[in-house]
Amino acid sequence: MLKLPSSSNATGADISNPKALIENHRRFLGASSSRLKISICRRNAAVSCEAYSSASSSAPIVVEPQGKDAAAGGGFEKSVADRLRQGSLTEDGLSYKEKFIVRCYEVGINKTATVETIANLLQEVGCNHAQSVGFSTDGFATTTTMRKLHLIWVTARMHIEIYKYPAWSDVVEIETWCQSEGRIGTRRDWILKDYATQEVIGRATSKWVMMNQDTRRLEKVSDDVREEYLVFCPREPRLAFPEEKNGSLKKIAKLEDPAQYSRQGLVPRRADLDMNQHVNNVAYIGWVLESVPQEIIHTHELETITLDYRRECQHDDVVDSLTSPEPFEDTKVSELNGSNGLAAAAAKGNEDYCQFLHLLRLSGDGLEINRGRTEWRKKQTRYANHSV
Repeated sequence: MLKLPSSSNATGADISNPKALIENHRRFLGASSSRLKISICRRNAAVSCEAYSSASSSAPIVVEPQGKDAAAGGGFEKSVADRLRQGSLTEDGLSYKEKFIVRCYEVGINKTATVETIANLLQEVGCNHAQSVGFSTDGFATTTTMRKLHLIWVTARMHIEIYKYPAWSDVVEIETWCQSEGRIGTRRDWILKDYATQEVIGRATSKWVMMNQDTRRLEKVSDDVREEYLVFCPREPRLAFPEEKNGSLKKIAKLEDPAQYSRQGLVPRRADLDMNQHVNNVAYIGWVLESVPQEIIHTHELETITLDYRRECQHDDVVDSLTSPEPFEDTKVSELNGSNGLAAAAAKGNEDYCQFLHLLRLSGDGLEINRGRTEWRKKQTRYANHSV
């Protein structure tokens, strides 16, 4: 259920344009006519930035080298993964883009990528982004201060909208960036494009909070941690969903018993556990979809999924998945979802568009793990023969 801003290949992009890198960090560190020292070691060694202003004696911001290669220092040397990975920081250094080929094992019955595949790619490009600016590879983008305090990032909310599913062998380009989210966390956004046509085929946003890895309790983001990552974030708000009223902000009501559909006794597999030793956030998507009625799976495809993570799940937990239809509100769908395309589906009638509320809970004591909402559109005719 965890993961945070992350990514890779940034160092390579920085080195290719050192003047832009220096000016970028000078601007964000406030070092006007001052000296700016930037040193970059191997990929697993973080970017180290020190800014000294002639008008200020404030301490430098330093992202310390990380990993076994950091001690070696010296020049930059790309790893094999860096050379093969199709990703890099953008020109302003504040977001990261990477290209992925959809593999045969990542598609479902419609020969298109599953929503779990999409979520895994979002997670991958986020982690690669964090690696590219020097954050840790052993704790999902943990900073130096976070590792000292045994802090990790955990997902609080994930919202994904898919306008067109990529097919097997399609190339998807994903851009991601992160920014501060109040005093208790951070957010990461993504935009997905068909690389061949540059058509936007999806968007996503997420919220993350910090947890103490030892006590498993949430903690506020300290100024020290904030300073470590904000230098790599846009100064002005940059949102994947810029509309004031969009589906990513819509509150999810708790689903009460009796639910219309349910799947009980779901057990995490060992493969569902991540490096933070709890169930990865993508596994929850599969559990939510387990209780969606089969007739909907036959005739519709998922357009939007929103999940609120309320409790982490361990390897020995047993989970119940509950689902019930959510009635449409009086407010027009177009007003709720902005430009995400749901209005067109809704205009055709409810038989072409439907939405559900979901609840994941512990089987034993009924404690709430996750609540969600899914929105579905009618499948195109060409998919009909692939339904089982």
